[in-house]
Amino acid sequence: MSRIADRLSELGLTLPAVAAPVAAYVPAVVQGNLVYTSGQLPFVDGVLPATGKVGGSVSAEDAQSYAATCALNALAAVQGVIGSLDRVTQIVKVTGFVASDPSFTGQPGVINGASTLLGEIFGGSGIHARSAVGVAVLPLDAPVEVELVVAFA
Repeated sequence: MSRIADRLSELGLTLPAVAAPVAAYVPAVVQGNLVYTSGQLPFVDGVLPATGKVGGSVSAEDAQSYAATCALNALAAVQGVIGSLDRVTQIVKVTGFVASDPSFTGQPGVINGASTLLGEIFGGSGIHARSAVGVAVLPLDAPVEVELVVAFA
């Protein structure tokens, strides 16, 4: 097994299959030594575990878990284009979108689900720049969407 596969196993996680695009795009693109993922929804076996607004029908705690699922889906897309997550040298940037009830202001805490998971998987190489953005609605009424920029060798 690879170092990252071993780490995922230690954490009790399994990298999912790459999520099929829901529109006209690809899951990830390589440019130079960077991988840019498309926004990943929290699909589990092809199904969204919840829909709706965070701070409304979706709790911030559940949304944080969904952000971690989005990050795993993004890592699957990264692996799909570079072959092995052992090639990752740095998680450069995380951009997280949170479908937010108008009164909800906890977007950074929600996206911590993705950030914390990436740190647990990659250690120091998982430390990254980040944006956490509240939006009115996301595709398929998903509560959270995450995209990554990843450096690799």
